[in-house]
Amino acid sequence: MNTTPITASPDYAAIKQRQQATWASGDYAVVGTTLQIVGEQLVEAADVRADELVLDVAAGNGNATLAAACRYARVTSTDYVGALLDKGRQRAEAEGLAVHFEVADVEALPFEAGSFDVVLSTFGVMFAPDHATSAREMLRVVRPGGRIALANWTPEGFIGQLFKTLGKHLPPPAGLRSPALWGSEAHITALFGPSASDLRVERKHFNFRYRSAEHFLQVFKTYYGPTHKAFAALGDEAGAALERDILALTKEHDIGGGRGLVVPSEYAEIVVTLA
Repeated sequence: MNTTPITASPDYAAIKQRQQATWASGDYAVVGTTLQIVGEQLVEAADVRADELVLDVAAGNGNATLAAACRYARVTSTDYVGALLDKGRQRAEAEGLAVHFEVADVEALPFEAGSFDVVLSTFGVMFAPDHATSAREMLRVVRPGGRIALANWTPEGFIGQLFKTLGKHLPPPAGLRSPALWGSEAHITALFGPSASDLRVERKHFNFRYRSAEHFLQVFKTYYGPTHKAFAALGDEAGAALERDILALTKEHDIGGGRGLVVPSEYAEIVVTLA
């Protein structure tokens, strides 16, 4: 008799419903706008040209969207949380940039095969629960010879460690793969390598700059969906323990020398050129 335990697949539909509620909570744009430089650098790495058809997936408040639109690309900005797209739309209107915004799930993109020259995502697609399906959808909608460019936090970096800290206090659903895997070259190669004529992964750093570790905690606890929801789910005692751990992690990585908080966080800048 086979006594091997059967591991149930994660309920991706239920997980995504919870994720949508998570990212709609707080106000991600407060944190997201501080990451604008990453979108600028990613669009340069992808060599986005004027009039290219560009899709930003899990676009959040639109950092890569705006960077591509500033270069006169024809950009479609998507996310499965409409409130986040509203923030991107407000930014594009303020800058006088022409962008098409559309609510869409990266795991089921409503576009024909080969519709885009470039697909972008900055710290977005990495949070989609079904990694393989997300990768297949991005590959499907890019034309042959097109590019997929991603910025993903690494497992070893500060935000990767923050994810681990959150998971210690509030474990993720059983069977769900860590979003930080998207910052691993081996994982990216497994997802995209067979379809690529070229695949480049460069490790870079983004510096979080806040007044203090306590200021960082206050902003992330109030506005950043995953930490906002984690604290909401924990009681006072467990929440206080999570606060202590986040403060300790932040202070451990601080290189500001007492003149404001400066915490480098490693991320992978990835450019995949399709065959």
